[in-house]
Amino acid sequence: MKIELHKIPISKVIAGYKDNFEEGVVAYNNKLDIRPKYQREFVYKEKQRNAVIETIKNNFPLNVMYWMVREDGGYEVLDGQQRTISIGQYVNGEYSLNDRFFHNLTKEEQNIILDYELMIYFCEGTDVERLDWFRIINIAGEKLTEQEIRNAVYTGPWLSDAKLKFSKSNCVAYLLANDGGKLVSGSPIRQDYLETAISWINDGEIKDYMAKHQHDKNAEELWKYFQKVIAWVRRVFINYRREMSDVNWGELYNKFKNEKLNVQNLETEIKKLMQDEDVTKKSGIYPYVLTRQEKHLNIRSFTENMKRESYERQEGICPMCRDKKHWDIFEMEADHITPWHEGGKTTAENCQMLCKEHNRRKSGI
Repeated sequence: MKIELHKIPISKVIAGYKDNFEEGVVAYNNKLDIRPKYQREFVYKEKQRNAVIETIKNNFPLNVMYWMVREDGGYEVLDGQQRTISIGQYVNGEYSLNDRFFHNLTKEEQNIILDYELMIYFCEGTDVERLDWFRIINIAGEKLTEQEIRNAVYTGPWLSDAKLKFSKSNCVAYLLANDGGKLVSGSPIRQDYLETAISWINDGEIKDYMAKHQHDKNAEELWKYFQKVIAWVRRVFINYRREMSDVNWGELYNKFKNEKLNVQNLETEIKKLMQDEDVTKKSGIYPYVLTRQEKHLNIRSFTENMKRESYERQEGICPMCRDKKHWDIFEMEADHITPWHEGGKTTAENCQMLCKEHNRRKSGI
């Protein structure tokens, strides 16, 4: 990775500053992508944005920025996007500071800002080095998410189209997944919806899918798949509950989309399980009613007092051991006498202490 430090006045950096909602933000006489298509939209809060301008006005040092040198001679901001946009928006009169816009300042005050030199490292390297560098510099401020870092490497026509569908405020994916109750957690502009959709369609292998489709003309395959998943969920699970936003719907759709399911029976069971105090992970009810795997539910554990009560009652003997050996309490594990799925509750009366070997045999571990 080749890195060179340059000192560039703000007047030159923001020359030709343009902010296009869909296409990104450019400056430096159209040679700098401040916010390329693959990066998130502006996320600085007012206090953070104002602090950037106050730092410049007082001639205090602003943290260094990093630009990637492209093969065509242009540049992309690797680190410093939020600070640069804060400056560009202020000089363009998009917000005021202490009730004064940039055009309200005296010529001398304006020049203090325009002549301020930004410390910028120009970086050159391969895609792999670029990904590694993103991770290295992503240690402060508004951190990039893992999906934003992936976007930086796999930019292209597919990603541009995918972002239109999954990564904008009120994008079609967001509107679809929230129509009738939220089914996807996170924020579109922080790439959560895009990351979720790719993870669903490719069983969690996000980088592989992006690498394979990087140069596709559009992201129609991903969008059509996402629509099918959401439609299936709405059809199978007829009553909405807030816990549904934390479910891996893609995994369930991929496994059960062709099965005939009794939606009324599913709803009856879900309603019952939602009221079961032993089920501590309510979002896990949805995969459980299809897979019957109790691991999704995080069944409530026996308390230390319950374990001690059972241990003393058994006098440290595992009821499944033929030799009636005495065990120390730390050598034993709590078990439901009547299994939870057969109606057994996590109570002192339903607790027994088994040696670790027999408990794990019973549990099928």
